[in-house]
Amino acid sequence: MMAYLQHLSYWDWLAFGTVLLILEVFGAGGYLLWIGLAGASVGVLTFLFPELPWTLQFILFAVLSVLTAVLWWQRQRSAGKPSDQPGLNQRGSELLGRQFVLHEAIVGGRGKIKAGDSLWLVIGADLPAGSEVRVVGQDGVLLKVEAVHPQG
Repeated sequence: MMAYLQHLSYWDWLAFGTVLLILEVFGAGGYLLWIGLAGASVGVLTFLFPELPWTLQFILFAVLSVLTAVLWWQRQRSAGKPSDQPGLNQRGSELLGRQFVLHEAIVGGRGKIKAGDSLWLVIGADLPAGSEVRVVGQDGVLLKVEAVHPQG
């Protein structure tokens, strides 16, 4: 085994990197991606410098694995900053705070409003159709509403 490890060719490294990348496809969550790329990189370096000692190959593999993983981790942390468009891809969030007329009465806590060309399910206190309501929240696809002029 030791003799084999001391005579690794670039094909061995490229195969190792490819196997790791294939395993990554099956759902490793990004862990094997960077190690696989490091293995493939060592394969390329071994192709360019065929007399590269096996100890240096393993050291390069270790350093590249750690380096690529740390750089990716730092990039992911910096990407977690809040968006300048917080409502992006949250359908209905643009309706918060707006007023609408009930399209269908709220009976049993549920009704409908018409916003643009869409009907939205709403939840809130029972109100007759035609009442003015304000959207005060969202629970998935349901909009939470309250009466603009509470009935007294």
